[in-house]
Amino acid sequence: MTRSQNIGADPFFFGYGSLVNRQTHDFRRASPARVSGWRRVWRHSARREAAYLSVEPASGQAIDGLIAAVPGGDWAALDLREAAYERVALAPAEVAHALPQPVAVHLYRTRGPVSAPAAEHPILLSYLDCVVQGFLQLFGPEGADRFFASTEGWETPILNDRRAPRYPRHVELSAGERGLVDDWLTRLRR
Repeated sequence: MTRSQNIGADPFFFGYGSLVNRQTHDFRRASPARVSGWRRVWRHSARREAAYLSVEPASGQAIDGLIAAVPGGDWAALDLREAAYERVALAPAEVAHALPQPVAVHLYRTRGPVSAPAAEHPILLSYLDCVVQGFLQLFGPEGADRFFASTEGWETPILNDRRAPRYPRHVELSAGERGLVDDWLTRLRR
């Protein structure tokens, strides 16, 4: 990946959670990326019932994700989807990608006030499944491993809603994908 310096035409978003799963959106011009100076965390916002992923500035840390072009800078649909978040412009030096030209990149972080998730605001397994499937498709098993290892807040309770998914963009997992998620959750709970 190269560091971006001069900015191209269409802006891009950096997805680090469900936006990594390309089945959840129609932004087709996308590629892997890495953002430095941020960490991925589970948070709760009064705008949502369940815990969701967010990011916080964190010196010396980096997270994998996906960047995708927002044609014509038309953020309306994405801003609506991410209504519980605020859009933040990243500095070019924070984003590493393999695109042939530099691009302007924004990410979404939970809009305050936020808190650490608790039992009454669990992680939805249907949401986590969607996120992990995206990481598996984009980065393979090693990328999914990096997702789990680089995300904080795993002490949050997890609600198994696979039979009746509450997450509106839930996806079907293969037996192997389900097994990987379940194995990681078992390891994290030890």
